[in-house]
Amino acid sequence: MTTLPDSERTALARTLVLEHGWNSTAYQILNPGISHWFSADRRAVIGLVRYGSHVLVAGAPVCSRESLPRAVSEFEQDCASRSLRICYVCAGHRLRDELASTGLHSTVPIGAQPVWDPTQWAAIVASRSSLRAQLNRARNKGVSVQPLDPHTAAADAELASVLRDWLQRRALPPLHFLTEPDALHGVVDDRMVLVAKMKGQVIAYLVASPVPARRGYLIEELARSGAAPNGASELLIDAAMRIFAGEGCTYVTLGLVALARNVFEGSPLWLRSLMYFARAHANRFYNFRGIEQFRAKLHPDRWEDIYAISREARFSPGTLYAIGGAFAGISPWRAIGLGMWNALHTEMRNARLLQSVLNRPHPKS
Repeated sequence: MTTLPDSERTALARTLVLEHGWNSTAYQILNPGISHWFSADRRAVIGLVRYGSHVLVAGAPVCSRESLPRAVSEFEQDCASRSLRICYVCAGHRLRDELASTGLHSTVPIGAQPVWDPTQWAAIVASRSSLRAQLNRARNKGVSVQPLDPHTAAADAELASVLRDWLQRRALPPLHFLTEPDALHGVVDDRMVLVAKMKGQVIAYLVASPVPARRGYLIEELARSGAAPNGASELLIDAAMRIFAGEGCTYVTLGLVALARNVFEGSPLWLRSLMYFARAHANRFYNFRGIEQFRAKLHPDRWEDIYAISREARFSPGTLYAIGGAFAGISPWRAIGLGMWNALHTEMRNARLLQSVLNRPHPKS
């Protein structure tokens, strides 16, 4: 592993991402909490987090297509020398295809991400009355969208307040790794930030990160306060798509929808059963179906399957546990317990509200 001062490591990682970033998660390796591994020739970088004896890679190695086999081999040899187990999380089909014939890796689909060609976005809006209605709802409430310098956004108190409000309304504690909510405190030089305002106040914002090798962007974060009216999120996405189209981009994704589209066929039986159970019952903790439905109603051109690729003959429960720990930042069991407690608290509060409404005296006719 190449040893460099922190500032040089970040600068080199950014250079490689801007030159070779193909995976939709490529720029996210510059987020807080991500460590960097470099190849000996400094032509490849891998973003990663550690959880116990597991190394969880953020997507895939960032390097030229030709250098990918060599980067994988060098990285895996380095980890093996330190008795570390490896899983590439949120990898795309390029790495899957590269490792398919090695016999050393197991691949499981973990969800899918919607993809658009932004040059076709205006036609989508023109053909979908339901989407136009959502945009008009926000506009009629006085919502407007404007760009904000990302460095200014990182220090903006209103955006921080929107993020806090958004996170407080979630059943689970804030997730990390490739769902880091504090993205604006990482490297922001190449990110795009749009803010939605109503009556002069910020009520929602969008952060997009470049996917340079695919001439596109990942819409990485879409946060809205409880005061944001219906259509505010769509209005931000609409503005972003039109900017991307104007820049000549041809690829935009809103990122992974975990457990999406029943993609689990071919996974080990224990994992397939667990995924189906989670898809059916986990919405009280994380609104998987709602997120999928929201993105589907924006009519993506296609959905790309997203994978976890583990360097083991069969994907193991220990690897799944490590992935959960990387995202939660704490023990997955503790995160589930907190989610259950928050969900129970929310349901009890809603029940009390309902009971108070039912107990109100009805006016006599």
